[in-house]
Amino acid sequence: MGLSYIKLGQSSSTLSGGESQRIKLAWFLSKNAEDPANARKKILFLFDEPTTGLHFYDVEKLIKAFDSLLAAGHSIVVVEHNQDVIRAADWIIDLGPDAGNAGGEVVFEGTPEQMKDADTFTSQYVFHSHN
Repeated sequence: MGLSYIKLGQSSSTLSGGESQRIKLAWFLSKNAEDPANARKKILFLFDEPTTGLHFYDVEKLIKAFDSLLAAGHSIVVVEHNQDVIRAADWIIDLGPDAGNAGGEVVFEGTPEQMKDADTFTSQYVFHSHN
């Protein structure tokens, strides 16, 4: 999950928000793999820009970790701008139409397939740009 460069014993105060979120996710996944009793508890996970600074190969690993959580019956809410994460979502809520004071309104809500036809900046960026 893009954490291989972090040193054992490294102070948590040196970690970015995304690194901290991914460490907590890795800990949770390993804990549940060891103790099936924990796996029965269903949790709502909230992630804020977890792909920040990640190589695209690590983004794929993160999406697979999200898929593992969903397969185990957990729920996930992700605030994200990464195209791959948006395309992998089950449901998208797009806020806009712009950023800051010019935003904050729900401009789209639906599946990635439905978003392809939406007339929003996010739809253009995720589904119609050639990045």
